[in-house]
Amino acid sequence: MEKLKVGIVGCTGMVGQRFITLLAEHPWFDITVLAASARSANKSYEEALGGRWALDTKAPEKVLKMTVLDSEADFQKIVDSVDFIFCAVNMKKDEIKALEEKFAKAECPVVSNNSAHRFTPDVPMIIPELNDSHCEIIDSQRKRLGTKRGFIAVKSNCSLQSYVPALWPLDKKYGLTKALACTYQAISGAGKTFESWPEMVDNVIPYIGGEEEKSEKEPLKIWGKVENGEIVPATEPAITAQCIRVPVTNGHLAAVFASFEKKVDLEEAISVIESFKGAPQELELPSAPKQFVHYFREDNRPQINSERNLEKGMAVSVGRLRPDSQYDLKFVCLSHNTLRGAAGGAVLLAELLTAKGYITKK
Repeated sequence: MEKLKVGIVGCTGMVGQRFITLLAEHPWFDITVLAASARSANKSYEEALGGRWALDTKAPEKVLKMTVLDSEADFQKIVDSVDFIFCAVNMKKDEIKALEEKFAKAECPVVSNNSAHRFTPDVPMIIPELNDSHCEIIDSQRKRLGTKRGFIAVKSNCSLQSYVPALWPLDKKYGLTKALACTYQAISGAGKTFESWPEMVDNVIPYIGGEEEKSEKEPLKIWGKVENGEIVPATEPAITAQCIRVPVTNGHLAAVFASFEKKVDLEEAISVIESFKGAPQELELPSAPKQFVHYFREDNRPQINSERNLEKGMAVSVGRLRPDSQYDLKFVCLSHNTLRGAAGGAVLLAELLTAKGYITKK
């Protein structure tokens, strides 16, 4: 297939940098536009970064000399140069909503890493292996926007990516009634490194602004149903969360407690988790892990250092599944927050939308 032309709007931040590394050699997508705020505009990408490259891997040479456009002032130039965009801007929520809708109304599909549109009723919020059927809401969204190509699709919060994929197949088998998730989240989730956030060295902060609300509400939209032109969030399972920032570069860990309608057989539950797959595996999408969820039987795994990069950071790891005295069972799970949780999850979503015919060449 001829590669789709893609723009990265919000290219200088940590998630934007991840998009660049993931798309530099992508078989379906070709970076043709880099855009950011006015202070980065009209500079080469290398100049715009100003030494702020935050990833272990080097910036691809072919993008360093690309001129960065102004995401607002150069709006029409961006639209004319791409088939769709990834959006990872750092702006106020109402400004993000307006910018993303402006792109969509200009017939430029938007795959967003931002939270601004996650609860817009006709904007799908998709973990590709779980609720790919929510893509169908795009037809209703296009009617509202008055577009033929343009739409907005978003990925969910990065902290959900470890525990919701583990709970999803268990729910289908046993009927999940309630869950408690305590997440231990890496500093890259705040767009930081230890160099830029020295206060996090040898420290734990038991609060992440807005994170617990997202962790409790967003799964219910993922579990929701498409009805009458909108996604109606589910009313159960009941989910409560506590989110803690820990001194780790990358990787969000979660300790999960869950109860079910049916009696759970532990060995069967492990098999249910290990064998689970979704549309990305069936469609063999380029960024899809061959095995979505990996189960580890060692008592001391999964560990962040050894498991976060599993299947190029796109797999989820689970371990220590066992009975609990207050809930039916408990387990530990892990995902890479800037790969599966952020840029990688958005790239996989774009691949899904392309495979389903929602993103096309102009």
